[in-house]
Amino acid sequence: MRQSLRMARYLATQRLRGREKFPLLVELEPLFACNLACAGCGKIQHPADELRRRMPVEQALAAMDECGTPMVSIAGGEPLMHPQIDTLVNELVRRKKYVFLCTNAVLLRKWWDRFSFVPSRFFAFAVHIDGLRERHDESVCADGVFDEAVAAVRFLQDKGFRVTTNTTFFTNDTPQNVIDVLNFLNDDLRVDQMMISPAYAYEKAPDQDHFLGVTQTRELFRKAFAGGNRRRWRLNHSPLFLDFLEGRRDFSCTAWGIPSYSLYGWQRPCYLMADGYAATYRELVEETDWERYGRGRDDRCANCMAHCGYEPTAVLATMSSLRESLRAVTGR
Repeated sequence: MRQSLRMARYLATQRLRGREKFPLLVELEPLFACNLACAGCGKIQHPADELRRRMPVEQALAAMDECGTPMVSIAGGEPLMHPQIDTLVNELVRRKKYVFLCTNAVLLRKWWDRFSFVPSRFFAFAVHIDGLRERHDESVCADGVFDEAVAAVRFLQDKGFRVTTNTTFFTNDTPQNVIDVLNFLNDDLRVDQMMISPAYAYEKAPDQDHFLGVTQTRELFRKAFAGGNRRRWRLNHSPLFLDFLEGRRDFSCTAWGIPSYSLYGWQRPCYLMADGYAATYRELVEETDWERYGRGRDDRCANCMAHCGYEPTAVLATMSSLRESLRAVTGR
């Protein structure tokens, strides 16, 4: 509730100031290196010298301060491999940014004594879980990862941390897969909130055969959400975005709402596509030809239904409607 109210105030402030483009959340990538080699991810395909790089904490903080984002999602790569990841998180929390630290959680318990994370209402771990045991381990191309991720979630919960999850679905997932993993996360593991996403076709990903198209995505989530499931699950999405996943609503992409900042700078136009980089958020916003992108404009966007482009659109549409705002509060 605090997070929702903070976002509502932030959006109202941007409108009062007459700003048309502003970040709702920033995808911060302080490194590309990872301890896993998932078939659906192309991040570790960067050259070896790039995989060894780590973003200085001061650089990351300066970028977040410059853009003014209220929320930061720290991804990678595997952020726990950054030697100052706890310092970065603690500094962002001190600035009262809502921080989500995305991790596969394999290293978390093993390296815990290296870290100085502190529970806070501004901070949550976001553990990646792509299905139940067999499905998740297949997705990350390694055995035992699901069990370690589940153990890490319980470890964090025992220490008083907020824990959310992020689950990506592919063509080899069924509506029952979606239901089973979300029931497990919601009812058995009892995480605070869950995020879901249809897989987007990374150009460098080793597996190019299992990315969902728009029609497949809509069918998958329409069947999974049937019977009121989506109202029962603690999903960290606006109702309008869930409508979008089902095909009940359609939106244009608002890529500037969830921009990506990495070792290369601000990525154009989003963290899924790399058409160059800007040195500042202002340069990203003012010098990117946003009209070039989106379904019907760029072939690469044809099958994209990712949250980085469409959740901001749904949030802005929600804030523009009293009915949708009330719906978001009630989760219906």
